[in-house]
Amino acid sequence: MPTILIVEDEAHIIRILSLWLKRHGYDILEASNGEAALDVLDRESVDVIISDMNMPVMDGLTLVKTVRDERGMSIPFLLISARCDQEQLSERLKPYQVELYPKPFAPSRLVAEIDRMLHPTITENPST
Repeated sequence: MPTILIVEDEAHIIRILSLWLKRHGYDILEASNGEAALDVLDRESVDVIISDMNMPVMDGLTLVKTVRDERGMSIPFLLISARCDQEQLSERLKPYQVELYPKPFAPSRLVAEIDRMLHPTITENPST
């Protein structure tokens, strides 16, 4: 079963995400901020990271930069954010190959996005 690390400082969001992802066959690890997430990554292997953007101690952007630049990890990363500057944030994240997902979100759509990240389908259009 694929393992997903949820990095979120709001307990109710972790509960919702965990419930939905477990129902769809994923194992879940949790961390309340980016620093705690790095501790989890030191001990566990994960297939996808879902992280909030705004958290205490270490925010999502710093976590992305640390995972990619300092640790050289290419784990698929989905960053969720309620920030108003989604376009600018998306531009800042492009070099890190991170999916940006706005809050509030529909858990079913988030699960579909994770399924797509883990199981990309190759679609070829023979007419092109």
